[in-house]
Amino acid sequence: MNPPKITFIGFGEVASVFSSAIYEQGAEVRAYDVLMDAKDGIETLEKRSQVKGISFLSLKDALTGADLILSTVTTSVAEEAALSCTEHIRPGQTYIDLNATAPSMKRGIAEIIQPTGADFVEGSILGAVGVTGSKTHILTGGPKGQETAETLTYLGLHAAYYSPEIGKASTFKMLRSIFSKGLEVLLLEFLIAGKRAGIEDDLWKEIVDLFKNNPFDVVAANWIKTHATAHERRYHEMKQVREVVQEIGLDPILTSGTEAFFKRSCELGLKDAFSEKPETMEAVIEFMEKQLQKE
Repeated sequence: MNPPKITFIGFGEVASVFSSAIYEQGAEVRAYDVLMDAKDGIETLEKRSQVKGISFLSLKDALTGADLILSTVTTSVAEEAALSCTEHIRPGQTYIDLNATAPSMKRGIAEIIQPTGADFVEGSILGAVGVTGSKTHILTGGPKGQETAETLTYLGLHAAYYSPEIGKASTFKMLRSIFSKGLEVLLLEFLIAGKRAGIEDDLWKEIVDLFKNNPFDVVAANWIKTHATAHERRYHEMKQVREVVQEIGLDPILTSGTEAFFKRSCELGLKDAFSEKPETMEAVIEFMEKQLQKE
């Protein structure tokens, strides 16, 4: 049995990590990157590669005969990359878009690939490849999503099938980013303010200790449940927090957003709906979602 032929379009951090794991499983790994057209480009790409044996080829040669084609370019050129591949891909091949794109763009790329006869699978990478490496969770979607997830897992990655509908996995990815990217910038605003105030280390330790000593799900669920009854008090607190951040000379971007969110909660009728802390966080989420529908 011949080893599977895997091609990466775009060879940055994701491709470097994933290609290494796939190569170690005995697959033939190829790659194409626009950097190859630059001076010393191939040398740069070879340095990125974590293993020897990955072939850097022209786009046509990299795609010809490939079983799986993994698009790992930057989000802004995901459609352009798909278009550039259409001349060289054929029925029997599978094109997997792993870029962090919106559901509408995933569907658009599927429409680009469809006339070639190749299968299209959407892939959504959850987490930071630089931290979790080849174990980073990948969701797949589309009619061939389940088979592709099994193949990727066999090849050393960590993939799971999510939905036959193209766009569902990327919706999961996009909405997850509300938390992950939102938390990233929230921590930065928090720590920059702490540094400006001269208490950065103390603030960081307090937050680290909170989650070291208490499960995240318990702390987070309690925040949501108590939002039903404490939102008004927290709104007035956040007004003062914003003033403090401004007084130390920073633009309170996230803090102002938090204040605005609590203000909106005061206007949704939570106070009348919840006389005491509800038993579940789902009760708060469901009530707020219904109230926001009315708006």
